[in-house]
Amino acid sequence: MAAAGQEGLGPLRHPTGDFFVCDIFDASPKDDLGSMEHPIFSLATRPDRRVLSYAHNGTEVTVTPSVKGRATIHDKDVLIYCISQLMAAVNAGRQISRTLTLKAHDLLVATNRDTSGDAYGRLREAFERLAGTRITTNIATGGEETTRGFGLIEAWEIVRKTRGGRMISVTVTLSDWLFRAVLAKSVLTLSRDYFRLRKPLERRVYELARKHCGRQPMWRVSVATLHKKAGSAAPLRVFRASLRRMIAADHLPDYHLAEESGDMLCVTRRRPVSETGPHLSPEALDEARALRPGADVHALAAEWRGVWEATGRPKLAAPDRAFLGWVRKVNSLE
Repeated sequence: MAAAGQEGLGPLRHPTGDFFVCDIFDASPKDDLGSMEHPIFSLATRPDRRVLSYAHNGTEVTVTPSVKGRATIHDKDVLIYCISQLMAAVNAGRQISRTLTLKAHDLLVATNRDTSGDAYGRLREAFERLAGTRITTNIATGGEETTRGFGLIEAWEIVRKTRGGRMISVTVTLSDWLFRAVLAKSVLTLSRDYFRLRKPLERRVYELARKHCGRQPMWRVSVATLHKKAGSAAPLRVFRASLRRMIAADHLPDYHLAEESGDMLCVTRRRPVSETGPHLSPEALDEARALRPGADVHALAAEWRGVWEATGRPKLAAPDRAFLGWVRKVNSLE
């Protein structure tokens, strides 16, 4: 029987392949906070050529598509892959730039896509939509707030292709806006099962749950506010019906959804924070703050627990000492 939250997910297409060429912690899929918080990507399954205008709590976003349509939430896989590669390099102490050279096959495998000929064609279309979609916003990244316009990616180019024309490697230049988010480490780690979510709304709701609930036990939001933050073009009643189907399916990674009175949605973690890994004392967290001034120590603890889980959940005689040793090691790599 599938584990709770696993039924209904798409297939795991590459169960034995390496998720990334880097080590499992540094290569965890990462998403930028700005596009997790605000509705930039289209949830439509057909070309979406509507201009999106969004304003919430002082943040304004206008998204203008090209003739190819607005970049979709599935196109965002490309950016997640790029951000993950850059963060892996940062954590390893390597220099990074806005321009990356990627192997198309690795990108497809990492984002749980098939590697057929059609998949490469769809990947090319994703690059075109990402480059053509223009954003005008005052969203701050890296502590800097300016109103500017930019594309999600500045440029892309097929560097090498097969005789049949299929791309082998491609260079991608990210927008300065996204690159600043990486430099400031304004990113969050996603569940790898994110790429197994089939429906655009499922992916968007997961992003919002990850951003707002995070490692807290609970996050409540009105359906009307969630409708706005999701960027759904569906009428509110249709959106509400879609949420109810998601609640019934209950396969969102990490989070459980429940409808509450007053047209509210309650998001809770599938496992309480205290059960997701070794317990750390308040003194250890305070020492971590001293070692990493300005860092979110709870996020650091979550990343460390991810390493612990990935290495087989070994028994730790002194979790505090192990955690602080890991923090010092990460510091030495930066």
